[in-house]
Amino acid sequence: MTTGLVITKQVHFRRGRAGRKALAEGAVPMGPPDLGSVPRISRLMALAIHMDDLVRRGEVADYAELARLAHVSRARMTQIMNLLHLAPDIQEEILNLPRWKGDRAPIREKMVRPIAGVADWRRQRGMWSAMKRLRFSHSPAAA
Repeated sequence: MTTGLVITKQVHFRRGRAGRKALAEGAVPMGPPDLGSVPRISRLMALAIHMDDLVRRGEVADYAELARLAHVSRARMTQIMNLLHLAPDIQEEILNLPRWKGDRAPIREKMVRPIAGVADWRRQRGMWSAMKRLRFSHSPAAA
Protein backbone atom coordinates (compact mmCIF):
# COMPACT_ATOMS: atom_id res chain seq x y z
CA MET A 1 0.00 0.00 0.00
CA THR A 2 1.40 3.40 -0.98
CA THR A 3 0.44 6.76 0.48
CA GLY A 4 0.74 10.16 -1.16
CA LEU A 5 3.47 12.50 -0.04
CA VAL A 6 2.60 16.21 0.27
CA ILE A 7 5.33 18.84 0.37
CA THR A 8 4.33 22.41 1.18
CA LYS A 9 6.71 25.16 0.21
CA GLN A 10 6.26 28.90 -0.30
CA VAL A 11 7.24 30.14 -3.77
CA HIS A 12 6.77 33.26 -5.88
CA PHE A 13 7.42 34.40 -9.41
CA ARG A 14 10.14 36.91 -10.16
CA ARG A 15 11.57 38.40 -13.32
CA GLY A 16 14.39 36.34 -14.73
CA ARG A 17 16.72 36.97 -17.64
CA ALA A 18 15.24 38.87 -20.58
CA GLY A 19 12.13 39.62 -18.54
CA ARG A 20 11.01 35.98 -18.35
CA LYS A 21 9.15 34.78 -15.32
CA ALA A 22 11.10 32.48 -13.03
CA LEU A 23 9.96 30.49 -10.05
CA ALA A 24 11.75 31.47 -6.85
CA GLU A 25 11.69 29.92 -3.41
CA GLY A 26 10.34 31.78 -0.40
CA ALA A 27 7.95 34.66 0.14
CA VAL A 28 7.75 37.65 -2.17
CA PRO A 29 10.55 40.00 -1.12
CA MET A 30 9.25 43.29 0.18
CA GLY A 31 10.56 46.37 -1.56
CA PRO A 32 11.06 49.67 0.19
CA PRO A 33 7.79 51.30 1.24
CA ASP A 34 6.48 54.03 -1.03
CA LEU A 35 7.00 57.14 1.04
CA GLY A 36 5.92 59.47 -1.72
CA SER A 37 8.10 62.03 -3.40
CA VAL A 38 9.72 65.18 -2.11
CA PRO A 39 7.72 68.14 -3.42
CA ARG A 40 9.36 69.87 -6.38
CA ILE A 41 9.23 73.23 -4.56
CA SER A 42 11.34 71.70 -1.76
CA ARG A 43 13.92 70.44 -4.25
CA LEU A 44 14.03 73.83 -5.98
CA MET A 45 14.49 75.63 -2.65
CA ALA A 46 17.43 73.37 -1.79
CA LEU A 47 18.86 73.91 -5.27
CA ALA A 48 18.61 77.70 -4.93
CA ILE A 49 20.42 77.60 -1.57
CA HIS A 50 23.15 75.37 -3.01
CA MET A 51 23.60 77.51 -6.13
CA ASP A 52 23.77 80.69 -4.07
CA ASP A 53 26.51 79.06 -2.00
CA LEU A 54 28.46 78.25 -5.17
CA VAL A 55 28.30 81.90 -6.24
CA ARG A 56 29.23 83.19 -2.77
CA ARG A 57 32.29 80.90 -2.61
CA GLY A 58 33.39 82.04 -6.07
CA GLU A 59 33.16 78.60 -7.66
CA VAL A 60 30.73 80.05 -10.20
CA ALA A 61 30.96 83.62 -11.45
CA ASP A 62 27.26 84.55 -11.51
CA TYR A 63 23.71 83.38 -12.12
CA ALA A 64 24.21 83.56 -15.90
CA GLU A 65 27.01 80.99 -15.64
CA LEU A 66 24.79 78.85 -13.39
CA ALA A 67 22.07 78.98 -16.04
CA ARG A 68 24.52 77.82 -18.71
CA LEU A 69 25.80 74.98 -16.52
CA ALA A 70 22.26 73.88 -15.61
CA HIS A 71 21.03 74.12 -19.22
CA VAL A 72 18.19 76.47 -18.32
CA SER A 73 17.42 79.99 -19.45
CA ARG A 74 18.61 82.96 -17.43
CA ALA A 75 14.97 83.82 -16.78
CA ARG A 76 14.32 80.37 -15.31
CA MET A 77 17.45 80.63 -13.17
CA THR A 78 16.15 83.98 -11.86
CA GLN A 79 12.81 82.35 -10.97
CA ILE A 80 14.59 79.64 -9.00
CA MET A 81 16.97 82.04 -7.26
CA ASN A 82 14.11 84.38 -6.32
CA LEU A 83 13.05 81.72 -3.79
CA LEU A 84 15.93 83.07 -1.70
CA HIS A 85 13.92 86.29 -1.21
CA LEU A 86 11.47 84.41 1.01
CA ALA A 87 11.60 84.88 4.77
CA PRO A 88 13.94 82.34 6.39
CA ASP A 89 11.13 80.60 8.27
CA ILE A 90 9.16 80.16 5.03
CA GLN A 91 12.26 78.73 3.33
CA GLU A 92 12.62 76.27 6.20
CA GLU A 93 8.96 75.23 5.93
CA ILE A 94 9.36 74.70 2.19
CA LEU A 95 12.43 72.53 2.76
CA ASN A 96 10.48 70.46 5.30
CA LEU A 97 7.22 70.01 3.40
CA PRO A 98 5.93 66.45 3.78
CA ARG A 99 6.44 63.92 1.02
CA TRP A 100 3.54 63.75 -1.37
CA LYS A 101 1.76 60.81 -2.93
CA GLY A 102 -0.32 61.69 -5.93
CA ASP A 103 -0.25 63.71 -9.09
CA ARG A 104 0.40 67.22 -7.82
CA ALA A 105 1.67 68.50 -4.53
CA PRO A 106 -0.66 71.06 -2.93
CA ILE A 107 2.04 73.77 -2.95
CA ARG A 108 3.82 74.46 -6.22
CA GLU A 109 6.48 76.92 -7.24
CA LYS A 110 4.12 78.99 -9.35
CA MET A 111 2.03 79.69 -6.23
CA VAL A 112 5.08 80.78 -4.23
CA ARG A 113 6.50 83.22 -6.81
CA PRO A 114 4.14 86.10 -5.89
CA ILE A 115 5.07 85.67 -2.22
CA ALA A 116 8.79 85.84 -3.04
CA GLY A 117 8.11 89.06 -4.96
CA VAL A 118 7.01 90.87 -1.79
CA ALA A 119 9.86 92.57 0.07
CA ASP A 120 8.15 92.71 3.50
CA TRP A 121 8.63 89.43 5.39
CA ARG A 122 5.56 90.10 7.57
CA ARG A 123 3.37 90.35 4.47
CA GLN A 124 5.07 87.26 3.04
CA ARG A 125 4.20 85.31 6.20
CA GLY A 126 0.56 86.38 5.93
CA MET A 127 0.40 85.40 2.26
CA TRP A 128 2.14 82.08 2.99
CA SER A 129 -0.29 81.24 5.82
CA ALA A 130 -3.32 82.08 3.68
CA MET A 131 -2.01 80.00 0.79
CA LYS A 132 -1.27 77.02 3.05
CA ARG A 133 -4.74 77.17 4.61
CA LEU A 134 -6.33 77.20 1.18
CA ARG A 135 -4.14 74.49 -0.35
CA PHE A 136 -4.07 72.05 2.56
CA SER A 137 -7.78 72.38 3.32
CA HIS A 138 -8.57 71.00 -0.18
CA SER A 139 -5.85 68.37 -0.41
CA PRO A 140 -6.46 64.63 0.08
CA ALA A 141 -3.82 64.56 2.85
CA ALA A 142 -5.95 66.94 4.95
CA ALA A 143 -8.87 64.50 5.03
